[in-house]
Amino acid sequence: MFRRRVWRALLLAGLTWLMGAGIAAAQLFSVASQGDKFGGGLTSLSALQTAKMDSAIFQFYTSEASPLESPDISVSKLDLKAPGNARKEYGKGYLQLLRKDLQGAIDHLARAVSIYPSFVAAHNALGIAYLNLGQIQQARDEFARAIALDDHLPNSYLNLGCAQLELQQYPEAVESLKKASSIAPLDVPVLTALTYAEFKNRDYPAVIATARHVHNHKHQDAALVHLLAAGAWEAQHNLNEAQGEMDILLGEDPKSPLSGQFRQILDQIKAEKVSLAQVKRHPADPSPSLSSALPPLNAEVVSPQIRQASQGNSRSEQSDEDVAHQVIRFQVQEVAMLFAATDHGKSVTNLSLSDIEIRDDNQPPETILGFHNVTQLPLRIGLIIDMSNSIIDRFSFEQGAASKFLETVVTDKSDLSFVIGFNNSVFLVQDFTPDQTLTARAITQLAPGGGTALWDAVAFAADKLARPELQPVARILVVISDGDDNSSSASLQEAIWAAQRGQVAIYAVSTKEGSNNESNPLLGNRALKTLSEQTGGTSFTPGSLGGLTRSLADLQQVLRGRYLVYYRPASSKPDGRYHAVDIKAEKDGHKLKVYARKGYYASALLDAGI
Repeated sequence: MFRRRVWRALLLAGLTWLMGAGIAAAQLFSVASQGDKFGGGLTSLSALQTAKMDSAIFQFYTSEASPLESPDISVSKLDLKAPGNARKEYGKGYLQLLRKDLQGAIDHLARAVSIYPSFVAAHNALGIAYLNLGQIQQARDEFARAIALDDHLPNSYLNLGCAQLELQQYPEAVESLKKASSIAPLDVPVLTALTYAEFKNRDYPAVIATARHVHNHKHQDAALVHLLAAGAWEAQHNLNEAQGEMDILLGEDPKSPLSGQFRQILDQIKAEKVSLAQVKRHPADPSPSLSSALPPLNAEVVSPQIRQASQGNSRSEQSDEDVAHQVIRFQVQEVAMLFAATDHGKSVTNLSLSDIEIRDDNQPPETILGFHNVTQLPLRIGLIIDMSNSIIDRFSFEQGAASKFLETVVTDKSDLSFVIGFNNSVFLVQDFTPDQTLTARAITQLAPGGGTALWDAVAFAADKLARPELQPVARILVVISDGDDNSSSASLQEAIWAAQRGQVAIYAVSTKEGSNNESNPLLGNRALKTLSEQTGGTSFTPGSLGGLTRSLADLQQVLRGRYLVYYRPASSKPDGRYHAVDIKAEKDGHKLKVYARKGYYASALLDAGI
């Protein structure tokens, strides 16, 4: 066990350096020394069309390294099976890369993959060495081999996308980077790379949409996307929106070494707008500006959705508190409550509407619009599995238990499930599918190691479950974790709000062993209990590895006894108030224990489209 952990540490340290040090895995963006020039000197947005950008700009605009570049991230299970002599050659190759002896690194890494052809990290490292030597096709081939061996690692797709960009294979680069982003959906640097690839592919609406996606999420120094979005708007002859993107860029990164050039570009945009206005007023006396050759601004060049998204950019940033309050508010013309009922710990599966009593702000509903047993509804279930360092010793057991749980719960052809693994980052290893074979395979591909971004994973999964459906569905999120978050940008409260907004019930199964003695209410079993209770679910604390299977079996029984009730409250005024909801149930003279969320906010904001 000790030697295995030492090898894991060496492997992960090597991956960390390969992804984040002087020999970059992603040679995307380029600037001259001291960061005083951009792609050889950027003087206008039009120059972006031919500007060459690589990792210097990329790293400059993302002062916090990508979670993919952190220790213990994106490790293939295949690499943990590498024989000792292959590991030894990999370690030597890693040291040569550290010393920037690229040919020496290639010699050792090539021997590593000849000894153990399934060595994913060695293929990626070998590709990085080739990439830095300018042998781009060889780099591309190594990255493609890494993906063929293990298609669950986002860094392999990121590397492949970089090589494809160097080969000017822009459509292929977009697809590779989209795949990387689909696996690591919260990784801003990957999204930034995707934005650049879309720009080089001249898919300007996609550039704008991806930039908007980055901007609408928490991000650190991702201002580059606004430069690319400005170039995309300018390419579509929409200088108003281009100016807005440049304003945001300078607002987000006012101390950039390139801010002087950016301000010059902004001044040029303003001057061109003045010139175009003069042309419109005096068509017989065209302006000498180069922009006079452009056709008139056309507001219909892009879709209304993209235009609306960009117009939202000009508004001042909302505080986290404002956003948080919006998250859990919804129109009150119709309220949906998902709940479960048990009798002395056993699920009750035969309730009828006459068996329940609802009070919304101490008043009975005006009208009951629908009542469903969850077994009558299609199931939408997200499974979140903790793959951080803290659960390494019991991870294999948890994988097996989780796979068996989905097999017994997702049984109808209309049921859909997805699987997320998380450590420092969040990995969507299997999207919505009814195929249990695919979810089981995805679970087995996870390898443990790293920190714990639990609340990021919960918030992302809750938003995913909240997608619009054409029919009523049961939205369930199952979290298997020890609850010790240490890497999220989202908070526990924000994760709860995301679930409440999407009407997602969260069931947490703790992997902590021993007694529950946490003093911090934001960590461990106490946090998992709060997360579950506030969203209408419940938490299970088996206390031992052997109890995990029993807890998942108990959870299966609870899910069978869930109900969904729709009603119109007596007070349907969207006044922003919090409505406390109390649901009681009784069957055959027995009062039942009901699990449901405690209430909701009724907001007029959504009526206004906010």
